[in-house]
Amino acid sequence: MASRLWKLRQRFGIAAPRVSVRTHVPWYLRWLLLAVLFAFSAALAAWMYDAGRRFAGFDRGEIEQELAKARTDLAALRVELEGLRASANAADSRLSIERTAQQKLAQQIRSLEQDNARLREELAIFESMLSSEAMVAAAPIGILRFKVEPEALPGEYRYRVLLRASAARKGKDFAGRLELAVNLTEDGRSAIITVPEAADAGAPAFRLSFKHFQRMEGSFRVSPKAKVGTVQVRIYENGSAAAMATQSATPG
Repeated sequence: MASRLWKLRQRFGIAAPRVSVRTHVPWYLRWLLLAVLFAFSAALAAWMYDAGRRFAGFDRGEIEQELAKARTDLAALRVELEGLRASANAADSRLSIERTAQQKLAQQIRSLEQDNARLREELAIFESMLSSEAMVAAAPIGILRFKVEPEALPGEYRYRVLLRASAARKGKDFAGRLELAVNLTEDGRSAIITVPEAADAGAPAFRLSFKHFQRMEGSFRVSPKAKVGTVQVRIYENGSAAAMATQSATPG
């Protein structure tokens, strides 16, 4: 009995243990409080970080403004660059057109100079013929001038022939054909080719029909590796197998 009393005194008496009374808080309120605390801490940390950068001389707003301005300037420079490129392309096109026109003009000038020289040469020939009385007794067909010149492409040559008929023909037209005999060397071997070939002997480009004078001009092609020595022009009258007139020339 005494032991029971002693235990009761220890539980309810002066020597009894202290009891603390706490208010019960639901768990969701605790989590909400923790979330608010974390959000406040994050905002405070961000503010402190931004304040530290401003204090150190780094302003995010100012940097963003500078970046926006730089982007605007870059866009303007790109537009200006495109305009300059378009102007440069147009200038290049005009320059190319002008160069092409100058080249064509130079070619026309060279062609006119060649034609002028040829006409002067023919005029001198005609004047010498008119001043000579030997024309009456001359051969029925004569070759006044024969030239062969290389073209720009290897293996291509251009020929020019000026023919005259004798006054002894008494107004009768001469009808015949022209033929070229080309002497060339290729790989150490010599050969003679005929222009035109036998199958094209009657080609319109080589027919002759005139009363007093006729100018013939054309071109022929050989192998680019071949070296042309001399070219002989032969004039045939229709119905005759023998050449009535011949003359040779060296390309140059």
